[in-house]
Amino acid sequence: MFKDPTTRIMAEFLNEIGIEVIPGKIKEETFLPGILVKNGKLIVDESKLLYPGDLLHEAGHLAVMPSSKRMSINISFGNDPAEEMMALAWSYAVSVHLKINSKILFHEHGYKGGSENLIQAFQQGSYIGLPMLQWLGMAADEKNAPALGKKPFPYMIKWLRD
Repeated sequence: MFKDPTTRIMAEFLNEIGIEVIPGKIKEETFLPGILVKNGKLIVDESKLLYPGDLLHEAGHLAVMPSSKRMSINISFGNDPAEEMMALAWSYAVSVHLKINSKILFHEHGYKGGSENLIQAFQQGSYIGLPMLQWLGMAADEKNAPALGKKPFPYMIKWLRD
């Protein structure tokens, strides 16, 4: 599907959980190079994809939205701060699950210059976005996970909101 092994691993995982990733050529301008959101699917032009970790972040936006909204998303996710924080946490959980270095996810050319701060925060257990993922029943913090019989974040109870 993809030549780059990291991109391939990410795409295979996303397809397995129900977020469709399709290789293709992108002619139009996109928010992130090489990734086009079309009808809730991620079209990836590997020749234009500068940062494979962006694929996980964009998928995070789709994962945390209701399925009724997911399939109607085209080009942009909007700018909901809560959704952005959930996408950060979700994509971090995927990177841990797939054993992908957090520097690939939180690359230095993204996140408004705050990639190192994000890496440090997540590595120190300060999980930006976790309270909202927990509220949606997608993950649990260390305090609540035992009562649910689940492992704490970055383990995910479910990968998609619904």
